[in-house]
Amino acid sequence: MFRRLAGTLMILWPLTAIQAQTRTITMDEAVSLSLAHSPALKAMQAQIAERQAALQKAQDERLPDLKITGSYLRLNSANIDLKSSSGSGSSGESPKVNQALYGLVNVSLPIYTGGRIKFGIESARYLAEAARLDAGTQKDEVIQNTIEAYINLYKAGAAVSLVEDNLKQAQQRVKDFSNLEKNGLLARNDLMKAELQASTTELALLDAQNSYQLAQVNMNLMLGLPEQTEIKTDSVLQAVPAELNALNDYIQAAGSSRYDKASLGLQRKAAEVEVKQTKSGRYPSLALTGGYIAADIPHFVTITNAVNIGLGVSYNIGSLWKGRASIKQAEAQSAQLAAQELGLDEKVRLQVNKAYLDCLSSKKKIDVYERSVDQANENYRITRNKYDNSLASTTDLLDADVAQLQAKLNYAFAKADALVTYYQLLKVTGQSANNFK
Repeated sequence: MFRRLAGTLMILWPLTAIQAQTRTITMDEAVSLSLAHSPALKAMQAQIAERQAALQKAQDERLPDLKITGSYLRLNSANIDLKSSSGSGSSGESPKVNQALYGLVNVSLPIYTGGRIKFGIESARYLAEAARLDAGTQKDEVIQNTIEAYINLYKAGAAVSLVEDNLKQAQQRVKDFSNLEKNGLLARNDLMKAELQASTTELALLDAQNSYQLAQVNMNLMLGLPEQTEIKTDSVLQAVPAELNALNDYIQAAGSSRYDKASLGLQRKAAEVEVKQTKSGRYPSLALTGGYIAADIPHFVTITNAVNIGLGVSYNIGSLWKGRASIKQAEAQSAQLAAQELGLDEKVRLQVNKAYLDCLSSKKKIDVYERSVDQANENYRITRNKYDNSLASTTDLLDADVAQLQAKLNYAFAKADALVTYYQLLKVTGQSANNFK
């Protein structure tokens, strides 16, 4: 029995170790893992590959076309009447033809297409570059989402730690009050107030632990780690710079660094080129052509070394009246993208102003909450002394304790939120990726 128990423990121990795996991950490591795992970025890479293939396809239009055709035919007993040069019927017996074999090789090299190939390549190049910039925008989104998830995990862990400490104090207070109540030095009602606060703190701890576990699962999924992994964040977060640059500096940086602005500009240029490409359908096409013909019809004729070369002209006259709708459609799309570009410029300016003000406000909140922590600690110390000297009630003491806990939570959250707002400011100005290579 002991051998079986030992064997079972040896089997289950690695599984338990895996389930209880703990990793300490910095914010930089979290961003790197998230970028490597992100399904959205992988989809963007596939889109980039698709646009590159479209560009290659447009460039391939400049290459010659080569077609090879061959056939073997079985014929019925055909009646063949060969005419002489004088127009009279040929003498002798007609050849009996019941099969035919021929092959054709045709080569066509475009020389002039009215600009369709040129504009097609130019448009595809703009769209391929726009896809790359869109991937940069998605990368900024992944970075910001990872930072917010990391900070959320940090805040959840800080909340659990602070509430646990407060619960220990509350439980110790219940023990002290219980002893005083047993000795007749404390009213039963005051003991019940302390017990009620301990129960309330215990419920708050359960909520904090649930939030912490949910934040753990969210972080693990985002980083591509097993859900059972327990992630430990940095105990001390990166500090926000003491001074921010001027608002106009961030606005100018957004104008030159935002991937989505650059991408939309390229899409508008591609639409303008597509208008030219659509109009080029009105022009004829000119191509250099060449070919080779070989045929063998037994008992009748054999053709070899029949080479031809020349120029081919193609002109679709119907494009003069059929292409008007396509041109209007392309022009409307170009105008739509131009309007979107203008709207995005206004949206970016608003985002930068909001992120800048939020960052300034968050920095000021840190100072306010830091002072509130000192005030709450001092208030609790004074109230405790008054209570010990019967100058303050139990309710006053418990209220001071709650205020102290709330001040500590607000201060810890304020430091974390300030970091989120700072990275949000970097994101809306297109600079967040520069901090995570």
